Amino acid sequence: MIQKNFISLLILALIISGCSTFGTKKIDVVSKPIEIDIMQPDLPRPIQLTAPKWYVISEARITNLCKKVEQEDGSMKRPKACDLSERENPDWPEGYTYLDRFLDEMKEQNNGEILFVATTIGDYKVMAEDMQELKRYINQLGEVIIYYRNVTIKGEPGVGVAIEKKD
Repeated sequence: MIQKNFISLLILALIISGCSTFGTKKIDVVSKPIEIDIMQPDLPRPIQLTAPKWYVISEARITNLCKKVEQEDGSMKRPKACDLSERENPDWPEGYTYLDRFLDEMKEQNNGEILFVATTIGDYKVMAEDMQELKRYINQLGEVIIYYRNVTIKGEPGVGVAIEKKD
């Protein structure tokens, strides 16, 4: 009976002490940064703008220069005075103005009708398309910003770019 109690006590001591009789292992705690793999969104396509052509119109006379004449030494020079037929634009009447030239060009481009604006209708369309292109680019960049804010800032939704029209 004593021997049973002794064996029971010995087994109980081994169970309570656990693995401490075999020694302890040292645990190294190492912290290193974890790289987060953030998916890269597609960037918007680049802006493609076209420059419109602007016209400057006044009633100032256009200088109708004389044609260049070759000199004896081989150089080209314009004479100070010449006949109307020796001018660069002999079909221009005397006193032809920038306004006259603009009206003639617009009649030629617009089938004889004149719509008096400071640019052609095609160039106005180019400006309208460019404005839409800028709006598209700003909206798409705003979506990229919202994506990155949502990925990097936890807990609050990302706020991006919005276009507001003021009255």
